[in-house]
Amino acid sequence: MSLVLVILGFILLVVGGEYLVRSSVALSFKFNISKMVIGMTVVSFATSAPELLVSLQAALSGSPDIAINNVVGSNIANIGLVLGITALVGAIAVDKFFYKVNWPVMMVFSIALYYFLKNDNVLSAIEGAILFIGLIVFLVTLIRTAKKDISIEEVDDSLAVVSNVKIGLWLLIGAIALYFGSEWLVKGAKDIAISIGVSEAVIGVSLIAIGTSVPELAASVIAAAKQEKAISLGNLIGSNIFNIGSVLGLTAIIKPIPVTAPQILTSDIFWMLGFSAVLIPLIFLPKKLQISRFKGFFLVFAYGVFMFLVFKAK
Repeated sequence: MSLVLVILGFILLVVGGEYLVRSSVALSFKFNISKMVIGMTVVSFATSAPELLVSLQAALSGSPDIAINNVVGSNIANIGLVLGITALVGAIAVDKFFYKVNWPVMMVFSIALYYFLKNDNVLSAIEGAILFIGLIVFLVTLIRTAKKDISIEEVDDSLAVVSNVKIGLWLLIGAIALYFGSEWLVKGAKDIAISIGVSEAVIGVSLIAIGTSVPELAASVIAAAKQEKAISLGNLIGSNIFNIGSVLGLTAIIKPIPVTAPQILTSDIFWMLGFSAVLIPLIFLPKKLQISRFKGFFLVFAYGVFMFLVFKAK
């Protein structure tokens, strides 16, 4: 029954996230917001909604380890699993914007998260607010410095002509699906952790993290197979920044998140920092500004090692 709840929870999160993205973009068009701004803000926030609901539900239901490791694990999976498998399908070109802006910002957010947690073993409301405000500042700066002709491929132009009734219906479906999806996923995951004798932190960094990364993995692999540039390294790095700034930031503002599992600070978060840091030597050595199939294999292998050690040290 627990596994059924987890599967249903994942399905509802995917459905809810999709409807929330559609309704948010359609609503933004109604307010005459530019496509560029919609792509950089509205779509990014909406696609982080499943992770936000899962972390919030976990924090409110007394499972702070799931709340933290949902984000830590997702950030590791985005680089090790999603980026790695996508590169195995086809080499990924890297633009200069990545190492000049996106990567440094991701490292600042990652190190700030580590400091906040290590400092007093809790992510407080004030620290959550700092992370969230930092995200807003980053987005505003990004929008102001971005070229006006930037291509935002994930924004569907057909959503500009959707009726208000349909937007309202999509919002309702998205909200209900996200609410029940997050509730069932967290409950099922907690039951599975108890039944197989592992901690909630392990379930958060593995099962839940991989589950919330599946939609991105599917989209990335399909885009790579079609040789499209819709999925870029920047999108995945942006997702990691949003996970820390919006998911953990907003969750901590609503409910401070204590660290109750020691491996979060002694192991898991260092893996997250390691996967983030290794991207720089990867994109410059040996061939510059490209993540080849070999580099993709290295990332997937490293992710496999991480998962093995997570369950070995349960």
